[in-house]
Amino acid sequence: MIIIADGGSTKTNWCLVTEEGKKVYFNTEGYNPYFSGTDYIIKSLTESLPTDLEKDKITEVNYYGAGCSTPEMRKVVEDAMQVVFSKSKVNIGHDLLAAARALLGNNEGFAAILGTGTNTCLYNGKEVTNNIDSGAYILGDEGSGCHIGKKLLVDYLRGYMPEAVRQNFWDTFKLTPDDINEIVYTQPRANRFCASFSKFVYDNIVNIEYSRNLVRTSFEDFFRNLVTHYPDYQKYTFNCIGSVGYNFRNVLEEVCIENGMTVGNIIRSPIDNLVKYHLELAPSQL
Repeated sequence: MIIIADGGSTKTNWCLVTEEGKKVYFNTEGYNPYFSGTDYIIKSLTESLPTDLEKDKITEVNYYGAGCSTPEMRKVVEDAMQVVFSKSKVNIGHDLLAAARALLGNNEGFAAILGTGTNTCLYNGKEVTNNIDSGAYILGDEGSGCHIGKKLLVDYLRGYMPEAVRQNFWDTFKLTPDDINEIVYTQPRANRFCASFSKFVYDNIVNIEYSRNLVRTSFEDFFRNLVTHYPDYQKYTFNCIGSVGYNFRNVLEEVCIENGMTVGNIIRSPIDNLVKYHLELAPSQL
């Protein structure tokens, strides 16, 4: 039996492929090694993996994760996986490679992630060949759920929200400005906290124009600061994975076309395509 997993900063999607070819899907929280250490990942997996998962029978774990872009960060996750899946061969890859493989298979092109965080790349059909650093949630991550959430929170703190939206925000969360600053600057995983407010933006119907403009300016920043800096970017189709890109795809497609790119695949999660990639296109290869 083998496992293929796609791990974001918020959630990890897993697929167990049995010897008979049956696919079993389950979820755990996300494990970004910049925010979660080896011990934390071990503890979380021990508590959250399905109780009937026969770990001793799993021969291979192919895990793609947010933050797994350097050997040092991959080792944080690999060490944890090796403890939990002690009899498995463990392969760790970057979630950007997962996105490229899920979106493009063995074809070259442009791929992006727009979820809790942001990432982008050019892909040659085998590996990532060009990647502009997203800057992560403090310095960048334009277009992400965290970026949209931060823009919303800033408007709330500064009193820029339309009054109806501000009242709706208060009724929904009961957060004061002091509460927000305390959570963002003193508690862990502020990126998840900020990103959680992108759902409020998506659900907000008291002022759709305000919400749409918030998302649009975030996507405009995403294209201006990241996408348009890739060489000959307009020759590629725009392909994207992630809940934010998928949920706000009507706005994303508009901004994409305005920047001279043709819209390609925009999907919520790579897991199904990743499973297909490993079973059909490149079995046992990370």
